[in-house]
Formats: sequence, structure tokens, C-alpha cells
Amino acid sequence: MNEIALHLDRNDGQTLTEQLYTFLKTEIMNGNISKNEKVPSKRQLALNLECSINTIQGAYNQLVDEGYLIAKERSGYYVAELDGILNLKKIQRVPNMDTKLTERYRYDFSYHGVDLEHFPFREWRRITRDVINEDDKDLLCVGDPKGFLGLRTSIARYLHHSRGVACSIRQIVVSSGTEFLLQLLIQLFDPSTQYAIENPGYEKLNLLFKSNRVKIKPLPLDDQGLRLEGLEQHLVDVVCITPSHQFPTGCIMPIARRLQLLGWAGGKPGRYIIEDDYDSEFRYSGKPIPSLQGLDQNGRVIYMGAFSKSLSPAFRISYMVLPEHLIDSFDEKLNFFNCPVSIIAQKTLGEFMNKGHFERHLNRMRNLYGQKREALVSAIHEHLPFAQIEGASAGLHLTVRINNGMNENELVAFAEHQQVKVYGLSRYYSNSPHDRNDGRLLLGFATMKIDEINNAVALLKKAWY
Repeated sequence: MNEIALHLDRNDGQTLTEQLYTFLKTEIMNGNISKNEKVPSKRQLALNLECSINTIQGAYNQLVDEGYLIAKERSGYYVAELDGILNLKKIQRVPNMDTKLTERYRYDFSYHGVDLEHFPFREWRRITRDVINEDDKDLLCVGDPKGFLGLRTSIARYLHHSRGVACSIRQIVVSSGTEFLLQLLIQLFDPSTQYAIENPGYEKLNLLFKSNRVKIKPLPLDDQGLRLEGLEQHLVDVVCITPSHQFPTGCIMPIARRLQLLGWAGGKPGRYIIEDDYDSEFRYSGKPIPSLQGLDQNGRVIYMGAFSKSLSPAFRISYMVLPEHLIDSFDEKLNFFNCPVSIIAQKTLGEFMNKGHFERHLNRMRNLYGQKREALVSAIHEHLPFAQIEGASAGLHLTVRINNGMNENELVAFAEHQQVKVYGLSRYYSNSPHDRNDGRLLLGFATMKIDEINNAVALLKKAWY
């Protein structure tokens, strides 16, 4: 397949990406594009449609996420095998399948984003105004490459009290997103470093390491998190993990395995653990899980955190805590990197934390998200008795295994026809995602309203039962 018969209308209410996405999905669902058929390359299609490659990439990414296309490395994009979906009318699982596919969702179980209605705008606005009104010339300067000293001081105090992280201010590096921090670490470590990532795990890690042409090895999990036998087997130097609430499965690494992991790291020079504590603020039963860094006696753990879940991903403020013995090397090799977060934003956040607003906001959101999670769990028990909830009572998402005979592609497609967006777990595997089509889904609840959750799950019952 080299061309498609589509004219992009720039005066249409839909974006160009949405137009292409809707056209291709309809063609696939109607059987006009055969299974396993290769669709045009991004560059070729961009030339034919006279649009940007980003437009094509956005549509293809969405179709891959929903299971209509499969991305094959160095080969291109192919139509997935959707026999179970294309024959829906025959098996009569869902009526009226000839109707036009829904272009908008009523409910979206997205993991990205936070509750926007309860952000403390008044306090944030007042502090920002006060910061600007100080006429501090430092606000117009580039500042310390590691970030604003006041914010790093606030972060160090917060980590000590809430996460048991042992660190000094000079160990903290502030940046714009976890991905940028990882870019710095890649520059810091030797090019021959072998990295290991969780499989399944945070989807951007695999892309980030590959784009930097470093060696990575995806390692499998069990119900206690990362399985450690692969670390020695594959001569791993640096392992990236989410031990306090594994993403996306939600399991928690027990103390015995944490100590084994620390033992591995201390067994040979040059070994490190990157601990991503991405949503540790939200735990709804039992005590908070202490950080792995707080157990580390040999300076082998690089701790990473962010304000994406606790405040908003829009702020793009993250941080890492380096072991003491890496600080001089960091200062020597990477002092030419400027902190990409504005001084105004850093100073505002520091004052927001110092005045107690951050802790109060966390307490409110922990209570609110706990209610949302409880509503989701109750709705699943009521409407989806065949579903098995997996993972700990923590974070802003849960994982469910839908035991009704459908695979992931079918689950996502049937939910879509009820105007509900759900997310398959296969997207979080680093290799052969189409072989991990086992009926597991990730359901985020932070962006949904409590009174929407039961209605959304009731529609899923209609879609899957």
C-alpha cells in the first residue's frame, strides 16, 4: 500500500491528525485495508498529503495505542489482525456496529494528568505575585546549573521527612522532566554502560535509551517487581526501577528483594540503581513505603522524583538525588547544562513548600484520589465481576485483568464503541507488545470526576459482558 485516497481539509473542525486517524481507523474497521498490510511510511504519506511528519506520527501513534496498527522496528507500520473485531456483526456481541465510529469519548481512563478542579490557584497566584514583586534581579539570571538553591533546600527537607531520603542540598539536581534527568545521567556515565529497564515499564524509557544509542536490556517482572537473576546474566551496570509502586503493574518490591538489589549494586564498582519514585505521595492503606535510597549504605542509588502527580505535569519540574561520590564528576562534566526550569517557577514552588501549602495540598488530594479509587474499585466489583484488580492500593491508576475471553484489542475496541477510552498494558512492554495481548488494562482515575466513574464502568459492562 503506497497511497491513500484522503484529502485533508484545513478548514475542518478536526485537526489534520484527527482526520487521518479517523480515516485510517474506518478503513481498517471496514476491511478496506487488509490485516498485515503495510501502510505508507510517515515521510511518503506526509509528502502525498502535504502535511508534516508530526501529523502522520500522531495519527499512527494513536492507532498503535488502540491496537489497529503494529509498529515494527526498521520496517514500518502494519495493520493488526482484527478478525475478532471485523466480524462483530456476525457474532452479535455489540449491536449497531455499522454506525459511524465515535470520534469523541464520554469517559477517558487516562493515566496522564491530575485533578484540575482542586489545584490551589489562589495560593499559587499569590506566591507568584509576591516573588515577582520582590524586584529580585536573580529572577532574570540563568542561575545554578543544579537549580535554585531555595527550591533544592525545600526538596531536601521534604524528602527527609516524607520519604526517608538521606541527602544534602548539593546532591539535588532540578530539571524539567525525568527524561531530561536521564539524558544527564547518560552523559555522566561511560558510553559502554549497560542499562536494564522493567518490562513492562514506563514506555518512554525504552525510547529514550534507544534514541541515545545506549545498550539496554528489558528484564521481566513477577508479583514482587523486577526479577534480579537477569542483572548478573546480562552484565547490567545501571538498572531503572519503580520499587515503591511499579509502573504499570502496581506491585510493591518487598524489603527482602530491595536488600538483594542493594547487595547486587554494592557487589561491583560502577553499578547503580535509578529509583523512580514517581507517585509515592499517594498510598491509601498502610504506611508509606520508604525509599530504596534511604536503605542504601554504599551510595549506589540515584533517587528521582517529580511534581507531575502531586501538582501538575504542566510544571515540568523534577529532581534527582545523586550519590555523594558522583557530585564532583557531575560538576566537572555537566556544568555547561543550564537548569531548564525558570527561576520564577522554582522560587514560587520553593515558597509554596516552605509555607506549608504543598503538604496541605497533598493531604487534600490524597483523600480525594482515595475516594476516586474506592469508587472505581466498587464500580468494578458491581459491574465487572469477571475482572481481577491487580497491584497495591496506591498511585493514580490500577491494573485490571478482564477474564471474559476477549484479548486486549477487542477490549479496547468494544469499549470505544461505548465512548469509553481504556488502555492496554501491551504498550508498556519494550519488546513484542503484540505477544503480550493478555487482556490486562490500565485504568487511571485522577482526571475523572467521582460521579462519572460508576457510569463509565457501567458502559464497560455493556461493552464486554
